[in-house]
Amino acid sequence: MNIVIVDDNQTNLVIIEKILRKAGYDNLVLLSSAKELYHFLGMDSKEAGEVPVDLILMDLMMPEIDGVEACRTVLKQERLRDLPIIFVTAMGDSYKMAEALDAGALDYVMKPINKVELLARIRSTLRLKHEKDLRKERDKRIQNELALAKQVQRSMLSSPIHDQAVDISAVYEPSSELAGDLYAWYQIAPNRYAVILLDMMGHGISSSLVCMYMYAGLKDTIMEVSDPKAVMDELNWRMNQLQMSDRLINYYFTAIYLVLDTEKQTIHYVNAGHPAGVAMVDGQAVMLDKGCCALGFFERIDIVQDEISYDRQARIILFTDGLVESLGVEHENGMVPIVSRLQEQAEHDPVSLVQNLQPGAGRDDLKDDRCLVMISTK
Repeated sequence: MNIVIVDDNQTNLVIIEKILRKAGYDNLVLLSSAKELYHFLGMDSKEAGEVPVDLILMDLMMPEIDGVEACRTVLKQERLRDLPIIFVTAMGDSYKMAEALDAGALDYVMKPINKVELLARIRSTLRLKHEKDLRKERDKRIQNELALAKQVQRSMLSSPIHDQAVDISAVYEPSSELAGDLYAWYQIAPNRYAVILLDMMGHGISSSLVCMYMYAGLKDTIMEVSDPKAVMDELNWRMNQLQMSDRLINYYFTAIYLVLDTEKQTIHYVNAGHPAGVAMVDGQAVMLDKGCCALGFFERIDIVQDEISYDRQARIILFTDGLVESLGVEHENGMVPIVSRLQEQAEHDPVSLVQNLQPGAGRDDLKDDRCLVMISTK
């Protein structure tokens, strides 16, 4: 337990030191100015190490740099911002004391020093620091666990496919450490590819966990069933297994799922309350907007499956509402720039498409997860 005492009066330093040593505080550092404090804390060094102090007792009135200015300067440092400071002062001006507390000090003790009062305030402040340290350690552990969960979540996303029949790839920009968007695709037969994009309600830990739950049975469901209508029905059933009657918030997700057959040149799909995808079929834009409501609301839902055929080539893009919202337009108007850019862009390049839609957009601008999946036949 390291306590620093800062006072330009040597007598005051000796008095406080004797009180603290008698109370069992042995690791004491005595300093006579704010400059000495800055140096002790390593504030004049480019290499910031560990904070070598648990508590600062500081005089309010000191020459050159007074206690209020020193307090502000110390707490302005990121690594020192939680350092507890108690002022020890003879000044009884309430305005000055208010200024001292506004500067970030946790408490103050008036001179002449009352030993019982001083020790009580030190104990109280150190208890608060201990609780803060525990909280910081817990937050650090949580951040490490979130980073691991993020890595696990990213590992679930499908790798791009570039073969003789089709190109499938995606752009994914989560708004937070853990996101509520998920995409996956599988080759379910020599000429058949299944692709799904879903958007869980909200984002963060809970949405990510529900995403992982849905992903756990996703591949088996798609490989065994494959039919879009049957797959959506199964996913809706799985989502309803999570719902509880006494829960205030029930989770749900929107999704769009399709099966592309490059031999028969057909696209079968179901859109479950998701933003309409776009299929450029032989140069014409077709909206993928047929299907059903979002999944998880009702135990039984009516599902409509639609089919699209093409003669030469099909290019399909699926996206979440975060992409449309980041364009700054309403959903129904968001298709205009998307279709326009897709018609202008001949190559399979989802990254370029997103950049052309949102020139200059940065990660700090994201309010929701942003995802786009592109599928191109050859």
